[in-house]
Amino acid sequence: MKKFLSIFRISFQQEFAYKLNFVMWRIRNVMQILVFFFLWNAVFENRTGDLLGYNKEKILTYAFMLLVIRAITLSSRSVDVSGQISRGELSNFLVKPVNFFKYWITRDLSSKFLNIIFSLLEITLLLIFLKPNLFFQTSFLYVVFFIISIIVAIIIFFAISMIISFIPFWFPEIAWGSQFLFIVVVTEFLSGSFFPLDVLPMGVYKILKITPFPYLVFVPIKIYLGNLNYQEILVSLGIGTIWCFILLIIMKRIWLKGLKVYEAVGR
Repeated sequence: MKKFLSIFRISFQQEFAYKLNFVMWRIRNVMQILVFFFLWNAVFENRTGDLLGYNKEKILTYAFMLLVIRAITLSSRSVDVSGQISRGELSNFLVKPVNFFKYWITRDLSSKFLNIIFSLLEITLLLIFLKPNLFFQTSFLYVVFFIISIIVAIIIFFAISMIISFIPFWFPEIAWGSQFLFIVVVTEFLSGSFFPLDVLPMGVYKILKITPFPYLVFVPIKIYLGNLNYQEILVSLGIGTIWCFILLIIMKRIWLKGLKVYEAVGR
């Protein structure tokens, strides 16, 4: 435990070594939330009823929840694994007496902790300037389900991130490209980071619900907003948990296969 606490502390300090990257990530998140906020605020400006299952209070809460949920689930240091593999730097790690996956999940938690701190600060400032009417969940059971859904989301994203990071075992030249295309574009779009997924056509929405992506952002927020009944919550958490096991198994198998073909050229 002491070893991983040291990793957590060092990783937290390293976040400040790349200040520009971190600042740009935070600015990107805030800008995305502002676009979402002002768009839906305009849509509900002259409406008194619900639209697509949301009222103005809940849709604006969705926008602010995005800032927190993304900080918890989509912030990650494990995306650096692909670069280490493609540059042959993985060899330096393999000779160390540290579990590879525990090491990177610890680094991920450190990154998430820092991002949560800044996201709460950003939300506080936005609340002061925008003064929106937000929805606050008061049901203890819904809050518990929400926390469980966050844990499921963290595991799913870690496994997805690792699986994509292992591509350079076979194609080292597309390390950064694979991360950007799948993590930044596909995963964020399908997770509900840009808009609530239930505004999509019902057929598309039903297909998305059987994939792991909605359980990263969309489902946790829906649970917090109370838009799902208990049966729907249990089904959603069940599907998310199944994806956790499936993705973790795939991750481990790809890792073992990747080590067999790994070549540390120049190392």
